[in-house]
Amino acid sequence: MRRAVCPGSFDPITNGHLDIIARASKLYDTVYVAVMINKSKQGLFTVDERMDLIREVTESFGNVRVEAFHGLLVDFCKERDIPAIVKGLRAVSDFDYELQMAQMNNGLSGVETLFVPTNPTYSFLSSSLVKEVATWGGDISHLVPDAVHEALSRKLDRS
Repeated sequence: MRRAVCPGSFDPITNGHLDIIARASKLYDTVYVAVMINKSKQGLFTVDERMDLIREVTESFGNVRVEAFHGLLVDFCKERDIPAIVKGLRAVSDFDYELQMAQMNNGLSGVETLFVPTNPTYSFLSSSLVKEVATWGGDISHLVPDAVHEALSRKLDRS
């Protein structure tokens, strides 16, 4: 059974994230989407809301499991016997940081990191940017799955 993990905060999941998860799901038998819990940072969506959205938009893949985690990603991997982390790279600047993380993770536990180049359509995309544009009423419908667009609209209408 080939397993990999796609980690992140996913606040919210974007089409860029979804593209990486979809590509990983074609290469691995099971892909875990590990939603990071950061108690010192308040997200727009709760961890449970993020997990529900990710489950909804990845349901058609059939081999994606969504779980929350806090602490070291390598511990998450060790507990589930996951030998690989899949990370999308948008730009060279992502590589500098992600390479250090990959080397640290490998040194700590032997877990390998596979870098997947982001689809150029999504090379500029981040959850932070999506939230900022949505907050100011910009059209983000082409940047996130429909379920996320609807959830963002509801969330921002209440604010």
